[in-house]
Amino acid sequence: MNIAREIGGYKIGDVIGFLGQGFVSRFINLGTFGIPNWGVSHVAIVGEWEGIPILFESTTLNELPCYITGNFVKGVQAHPIAQRIGKYDGHVWHYPLYRELYHHESTRLRRFLHDALGTPYDALGAVRSGGLITNFLEGRLRAEDLSSVFCSELMASAFGNLGLYSIANASRWNPNKICRRLRRAGVLRKPVRKK
Repeated sequence: MNIAREIGGYKIGDVIGFLGQGFVSRFINLGTFGIPNWGVSHVAIVGEWEGIPILFESTTLNELPCYITGNFVKGVQAHPIAQRIGKYDGHVWHYPLYRELYHHESTRLRRFLHDALGTPYDALGAVRSGGLITNFLEGRLRAEDLSSVFCSELMASAFGNLGLYSIANASRWNPNKICRRLRRAGVLRKPVRKK
């Protein structure tokens, strides 16, 4: 029996993309070359906790305590998928992974995500990853730094660690860019709107 298929059709490694209704979300989407009302301003990755798919993300804008640690975190945290989507004010897309992960891959992803819990949010890195020029400079002048992470940096690092897609510098990926690249590479399937 596959628990991941039974809970909303989410499987370990899937990506959830968010686009909020507020100015900041719209600005992030447009600033990272997203399509109005279609691109994403935030991403999260589906991991696992006690055999159940759980959403892992790096954010400062969540009013819920981390489901695993019980702490309020400004950074990497985990939440039940349905709860997070239900409370989100905006559009939500599910980007399914092109295949189910093998056991050793899901174990590696689970360890990576659990080890990342509590890592502080990287606001400056998020800004640097945004625009065309800052993104270009970020990728060439600054080394990857995972001592603090923003949402797409966590996701890019997870995919790189997993070996599903080679990521040279996770610190330079913004939400729209990483989703587009993984879609083009065939790692993620066509998104399905959930909200």
